[in-house]
Amino acid sequence: MRVLIFEDNYDIEAMLVSGGISTRDMTIEQRWDSSDALDHIKRFQPNVLLLDHFMPPITGYEVLKRLLASNHPRPTTVIAISSEASKNKAMVNLGADESIIKFDVHTLACWS
Repeated sequence: MRVLIFEDNYDIEAMLVSGGISTRDMTIEQRWDSSDALDHIKRFQPNVLLLDHFMPPITGYEVLKRLLASNHPRPTTVIAISSEASKNKAMVNLGADESIIKFDVHTLACWS
């Protein structure tokens, strides 16, 4: 599984491991800002895309909006991981598959 993460404050792979998720069969890349987000998505071709809302220089919402308007292949699963529930809801309304508060990211079914 290829996992691309846009999150600027927390090491999501470390959060997964501390939550008991084995990352052995995953290729994980975390981007600490959203510069050139679509280029990274196109290059990495993730199965799972995790988007934080509060990302410099553009929000996760805007990354998702641009991705959906582009001709780039959409990852199989797009998950909003903001710490603000209303921002997650906005991304789901835009087209994310699901959302979760980032501190609970290890509980997602996609890791099973």
